[in-house]
Amino acid sequence: MIRSMTGFARRERQGPWGALICELRTVNHRYLEISLRLPDELKTLDNEIRQTIGAALRRGKVDASLYLKSSSGTTRSIEIDTSLLDELLARVADVRGRGVSTAEVNPLDLLRWPGVIRDAEIDSKPVLAAALELLREALTELNDTRHREGQRIRELLLSRCTAMRSQVEIVKTRLPDISQRIRDRIVERISQLGVTPDQERLEQELVLYAHKMDVDEELDRLAGHIDEVTGVLDSSEPAGRRLDFLMQELNREANTLSSKSQDAETTRAAVDMKVIIEQMREQVQNVE
Repeated sequence: MIRSMTGFARRERQGPWGALICELRTVNHRYLEISLRLPDELKTLDNEIRQTIGAALRRGKVDASLYLKSSSGTTRSIEIDTSLLDELLARVADVRGRGVSTAEVNPLDLLRWPGVIRDAEIDSKPVLAAALELLREALTELNDTRHREGQRIRELLLSRCTAMRSQVEIVKTRLPDISQRIRDRIVERISQLGVTPDQERLEQELVLYAHKMDVDEELDRLAGHIDEVTGVLDSSEPAGRRLDFLMQELNREANTLSSKSQDAETTRAAVDMKVIIEQMREQVQNVE
């Protein structure tokens, strides 16, 4: 199954705690890289969120953000640590008992003492559970988007494979012609020298030269690589890295074909192949 590495998903949910929003953005990357932004209330989920994303995605640069907006009617209560406050008042009394003159203690100064005032503890389990569920929904939406884009890329790659096969066939049909032209050219050059060559030696040289210029192997490997590309596109396994490797192999064979070419049509076909391969390579860079 072909999936693109580019996608976006956004999910939102309302609850007694307010509004939860999850946004996921992905772009192509060689490996899986996760950038995560969480509010303080959800920081404890950091590791679990990364594991959940890692289980759903294999490659790509992921920007994941979760936001928590409190409801407008939600009020936050505070608590006073009475034990700490009593301790502070006792220490003030101790200081006075030692004969140290002190001004009247300002209650606000006592409340400013670190730890005297704290937010009332609330049950965070419902919002944490909702955040994870919302993340999973967003990942499902993201993968649906990436799958649809992947299918579009698959169709483009298959059409390029068809075009590549056409170019390979064009060159194959010209091989007998090219071989005969090479032979005629060599014989003509020898005749221009006014020398009568040894026929057996001439045949040996022609065979060696034809072998050197032979592109049958390159054409066979090109056809084999194209078949493998189509096979990978129909596989259920992740295809990006394998396709990237095959693009390199196709390009190598096309370059060799071009360097061996003794025919303008073959050279033109090799150039067309390299253009098609580059178009495929650009698409493959975005395949998971």
